[in-house]
Amino acid sequence: MPTSSAGRIKPGAAAGVTLIEMLVVVALISLMVGVSYPAITSGIDSLRLNAATNGVVSFLDYGLSRAERRQQMVEITISKPENAIEMRSSEAGFYRRLQMPDGVRIVRVLPPLPESADPETARNFFLYPAGTVPPLGLQLINRRNVQRVVRVDPITGVPHIEAPQEQ
Repeated sequence: MPTSSAGRIKPGAAAGVTLIEMLVVVALISLMVGVSYPAITSGIDSLRLNAATNGVVSFLDYGLSRAERRQQMVEITISKPENAIEMRSSEAGFYRRLQMPDGVRIVRVLPPLPESADPETARNFFLYPAGTVPPLGLQLINRRNVQRVVRVDPITGVPHIEAPQEQ
């Protein structure tokens, strides 16, 4: 910009940004957003899957603990169509529900049923005080087809997370 010897802008000189400079800045910003968007959405999907698997572990652990410590029978229902897990107890009025977050689905309930059974029906598992823990588990998947399996170890009675084995 033309300036006078005192460092002031001369009257009549144009100050501002040209249209081409503005377009270059907008193009650079949109390029950076376009490059980083897939990484951000992938990270969000991974966080949702981790939160869902940790939530299922806590939910199952709570049911196992309730059956053992309160000496109550606990029923766990896993529903693929509703994408949720429910828990009921022999105590009147006790009910808990865990809904899977958006973008995370229940793919399979373990152990698998015989081929003659409908895989879409809700599965019920019963936890008895001082009883054997059923070998229950479920497989979760996110939008990017990343999968996790949450299983309850029938020997230790502890739920844990694992990557699914290739079939």
